[in-house]
Amino acid sequence: MKSWLLGLFLLTNTDLYTTHSVVEGLESMQNYDYTKYHPMDEIYRWMEDVERANPELISSAVYGYTYEGRNITLLKLGLNDTAGSEKKVIWMDCGIHAREWIAPAFCQWFVKEIVNSYKTNKKLGQMLQNLDIYVTPVINVDGYIFTWANNSTRLWRKSRSLPPPDSTCYGVDLNRNFKANWGTIGVSFDSCENTYCGKSAGSEPEAQAVMDFVGTMVNQTLCFLTIHSAGQLILLPYGHPEISAPNYNELVSVGQAAAVEMKKVHGMNYTVGTSPQILYPNSGSSRDWARLIGIPFSYTFELRDKGEFGHLLPEDHIQPACEEAYVGALSIITYVHDKAFKNGAVTTVKHFTLASGFTMTIWSTIVAVFVTTGFMV
Repeated sequence: MKSWLLGLFLLTNTDLYTTHSVVEGLESMQNYDYTKYHPMDEIYRWMEDVERANPELISSAVYGYTYEGRNITLLKLGLNDTAGSEKKVIWMDCGIHAREWIAPAFCQWFVKEIVNSYKTNKKLGQMLQNLDIYVTPVINVDGYIFTWANNSTRLWRKSRSLPPPDSTCYGVDLNRNFKANWGTIGVSFDSCENTYCGKSAGSEPEAQAVMDFVGTMVNQTLCFLTIHSAGQLILLPYGHPEISAPNYNELVSVGQAAAVEMKKVHGMNYTVGTSPQILYPNSGSSRDWARLIGIPFSYTFELRDKGEFGHLLPEDHIQPACEEAYVGALSIITYVHDKAFKNGAVTTVKHFTLASGFTMTIWSTIVAVFVTTGFMV
């Protein structure tokens, strides 16, 4: 076969394979039930399908491994920036607490909504040219799989790392294991407790994977969103009652604007504030860590409900819970995007992230040292 004919044959078949792959991915996505909870193997397959169906928008990466050796995988949502400028980053993770099944359901819902609307929503399309949104549907993969084993494990919260030498209790509360005033308040050093913070900050591979990966993008990252349940809260830094974020007032106003949008969807109230103000003090959270390293906007979403079902939220609540959470998340993402890309000026973004982020990091770190050493009263 002549070389040019062989090339045409290979090109044509490659295109056919790609088209077939996209069609398969689209069919799988259309058949996926977003109003049901899904075990981890189905979520992994869904991630492969959504990437295959939307190659121009979505790519994936394994950025860490769980204690039991499973992949921690993210989806990156973003379009090519025609201006060729540096893109900024939004981080979103779900499923750090195993039993909070509505959180992974929301991360999948969020991706679905972006996929279905970015071509017709001009504003969203513009944001995806300026931003890459990193979405991890499940961080605590081992724990999440364990909650599917049987009814007795359904409310498991922690990871599945082996017990300390003097204990028979597995796992660490991954949201107490981050390097953010670790071990100072709202934690337990008893490995049998749900708030066991581990043997040291970052001792757990799941928490360390997030810190390593996001840490490499700190100058590009505008916002860190971590999704939990329950209580209908929007929590902002910090979990320690004696520390206040330097942009506290702005964090509150942006959170309150999101809560207003969320209430419009199904009439549900979401309370905004720091954890000590509206929930309880804690330390070592990923939200606080993100703010401490200089990411200007950091929030924990506590999704439905307020106590009737708790972590056993029925499947008929998935759609309304995700619908209201989606508009809340999009409200925050839109605000931070518009602040960074004011008038479309890339120089504004670089100044905002590098200068403000650096200053915030230094200030927050100094305060964290004071609290840890006891100098702040």
